[in-house]
Amino acid sequence: MGLKKEFLESGKIVGTHGIRGAVRFQPWSDDADFLSGIKTVFLPDMTPLEIRSVKPHGNIAIVEIVGVNSIEDAEKLRNKVLLVKRSDADVPEGRYFIEELISSKVYDKKTGELLGVLSDVSKTGANDVWHIKKDGKEYLVPAIESVVISVDIENGKVVIDPMEGIFDED
Repeated sequence: MGLKKEFLESGKIVGTHGIRGAVRFQPWSDDADFLSGIKTVFLPDMTPLEIRSVKPHGNIAIVEIVGVNSIEDAEKLRNKVLLVKRSDADVPEGRYFIEELISSKVYDKKTGELLGVLSDVSKTGANDVWHIKKDGKEYLVPAIESVVISVDIENGKVVIDPMEGIFDED
């Protein structure tokens, strides 16, 4: 169910940076600066990590973590997913975490018909693309303002105005 969760996956540590323990963080949001206002992140086992600094660096961020002071310490964090408390995350109105959208039911604005279940989100650069599955078929829908009418995370319900032809049966 697409309910708001207390902790959300925010991205992954993809490597080390320099020799003083900084890590390269790949955020799972469209903002490399996403962690900048957050003081504490959590490893999947809920070990808290205190953030010293965040510097956007292209589409990733260079993150310094308190107590991680060598490349060896940083290397231990490679490929770790970082979780944030949702209450700490500054998510603008109309923006969502991908994992909150997954498994939402998707309905047609005009007919009210259930179009399927949101199974994945692809980042294409220009806009995200939502994967909607129904009866073993997958439909790709651009997540753009003219298509996405409403998103109700609490109830796991999304309403879209699909572009012509996307859900037509062949």
